[in-house]
Amino acid sequence: MDNIILTGMPGSGKSTIGVLLAKAMGYQFLDVDLLIQEREGALLQEILDGRGVDAFLDAEEAAVRSLDCRRTVIAPGGSAVCRERAARHLSQLGLIVYLNVSLEELTRRIRNLSSRGIAMQPGQTLADVMAYRDPLYRKYAGLVVDCPDGQVLDQTARLVLERLRRAGQ
Repeated sequence: MDNIILTGMPGSGKSTIGVLLAKAMGYQFLDVDLLIQEREGALLQEILDGRGVDAFLDAEEAAVRSLDCRRTVIAPGGSAVCRERAARHLSQLGLIVYLNVSLEELTRRIRNLSSRGIAMQPGQTLADVMAYRDPLYRKYAGLVVDCPDGQVLDQTARLVLERLRRAGQ
């Protein structure tokens, strides 16, 4: 596979782990959230506040489907799996690795839930979002990496790299 795609909930460490993996593997790194902001000319939270969740998911799907890269670690937004065409495109680009982080750990990590740019419907909690997305992450993942609570992200990056090597990547 040419690319490694890190999926998981907001706060799972996709971007930080992605940079560390890319350095360790000699790959490029691409953060889809930054691509969305560049394409839309607005911050993620501004898109959500101004246009709504569905418009945000449309913008995310368009950004994901525009990807055509090689030897890249890709960190899509946590909601990329919510649109089937986006998730299928990611599957075609390379191996999808689901960073499975517990709800308790995510709650500890995310301090700015209302301003972080998370695609959530009004009234939804982080637990609601996780309950909806976890089956989707698992559906599209070629590799699931369970991330222990309290583990620092560079340790998680080493764990992912080890699991990739064992999987022949």
